[in-house]
Amino acid sequence: MTSSSSPGDELRATVAARRDLGPEFEDSLVESFLEKVDLEIDRRVDQRIEAQSRKLTPAVNPTVAAGQRLALAIVSIVLGVAATIALPLVAMEASYLLLFVWGGIAGVNIAFSRSGRER
Repeated sequence: MTSSSSPGDELRATVAARRDLGPEFEDSLVESFLEKVDLEIDRRVDQRIEAQSRKLTPAVNPTVAAGQRLALAIVSIVLGVAATIALPLVAMEASYLLLFVWGGIAGVNIAFSRSGRER
């Protein structure tokens, strides 16, 4: 069934062809008509699914690029590990300093991740 022909037009054409060709071609004509109707139904269902998927898919507008989040995470880990290695060598009471450093790193990462969310 083409988009310019309606199911009624197709049915009329099938009935007219049956009159012209006779009852021996009736099964073939009915099968052909049903195939056209089936294709038209499939086309309409595909259109509806496509329209719904466009409605359901939200536009992604991140305020912070994924690359920036990854870069901050890598830099945070590198600085945290470096501080964990270096502070005990420099200061005798490094445990409080390490808690302060790792707390600061966590705070920066949490603040950064919250600032990237849309409100």
